[in-house]
Amino acid sequence: MKNQWIHSFSGTVKVKLTGKGIERFLNQLTRNGVSIWNVKKHGSEAVTFYVNLQDVKKLRIPARDSNCKIRFLERAGGPFFLKKLWTNSGFLAGAFLFLALMILLSNMVWGIEIKGASPATEHQIRKELDRMGIGVGKLQFSLDSVESIQKELTDKVGALTWIGVELKGTTYHFQAVEKSEPKKAEVAGPRHLVAKRKAAIYKIFVEKGEPVVEVNDYVMPGQLLVSGLYGKEDDLKVVAAEGKILGETWYTTKVELPLKSTFQVYNGNEKKKYSLIVAGKGLPLWGFGKPEFSEYETEVNEQPVKFFKWELPIKVEKKTLREREQVTRVYSRKEAIESAKDLARKDIKNYLPENAIIKGEKILHQSIENDKVKLTTHFTIIEDIAVGQPIIKETENDRRLKNDGNTTGEPN
Repeated sequence: MKNQWIHSFSGTVKVKLTGKGIERFLNQLTRNGVSIWNVKKHGSEAVTFYVNLQDVKKLRIPARDSNCKIRFLERAGGPFFLKKLWTNSGFLAGAFLFLALMILLSNMVWGIEIKGASPATEHQIRKELDRMGIGVGKLQFSLDSVESIQKELTDKVGALTWIGVELKGTTYHFQAVEKSEPKKAEVAGPRHLVAKRKAAIYKIFVEKGEPVVEVNDYVMPGQLLVSGLYGKEDDLKVVAAEGKILGETWYTTKVELPLKSTFQVYNGNEKKKYSLIVAGKGLPLWGFGKPEFSEYETEVNEQPVKFFKWELPIKVEKKTLREREQVTRVYSRKEAIESAKDLARKDIKNYLPENAIIKGEKILHQSIENDKVKLTTHFTIIEDIAVGQPIIKETENDRRLKNDGNTTGEPN
């Protein structure tokens, strides 16, 4: 039994043999190592059979030595198929170009939809997308990953609290959530305003209630600032006290800063490489050779190749090689102290309300030990020190506290 697959690839020829001495002719072919199959007899002086394309030349010598005539009826197999394709190469090239064009168009960006954003915010988002190179007609392979786009938009567009990014087919879908001003908390009931920490009163802004402290008074935590009770003894009115009591408060921070530090930074040089991933194997498409820099970090992003809405078992891998270099920063004594001050200011802001103001700062202690600057700083802060305290029941002690509300305390 012959392997028909091998015959199909190498090419086969159907031969018709006529004349006398057919049997001798066939026996001679067999002795010469020529493989023949599907031998069929057509009368007493005709027979058909198949031979391999490479064995056709071996038929000539036996044919000359016999009274038989050879006629080739059919040709089939790989070589003849390729020859036919070459004859119709225009059609084949057109089909290939059409397929390549469809794959290319299926992997381009043809739409950008933004939902949940006001017109002003949508304009900012589209402007930022243009800066990032994301727009209609761009190849998806050349763009950053969805996660990177989401992070950069959240960082760059200040009006956004969060934005969802999804790529469906050839369209990017953005779902924006804008920042909104917090609603003013509803007052549950009558209340006083009391101090949340030790402070010296700086300014008083009372909308409702009766203030019981004055500017420059020192107050302790829990001390009454604005009473929700006002009026005559026999005609007290109860309200929810509202207002801002700005107090001068005090904080102390300690920071350490090395005089010499070494860290890695990106210097802006990068190289991009594109590869076609098929069955786990990579075929380089662009960006051949090694980068010119030795120290770098590699970011890998894989994008599946699509044909219309279907994903093919092929991916385009994008590698971004970013050069990094080691930088050693050495501070002088003066520079180190100034940088330590900046670090202390940033540190104190982590503990302060958003609208707090740094009124003053004073270095309590500074030293350089073990190549480190150690700085202890005292900050004077202006902040709202008032917090609500529900009024449960008015007592004589409350009235006395209201009338004698200028009780003082000393700052730390």
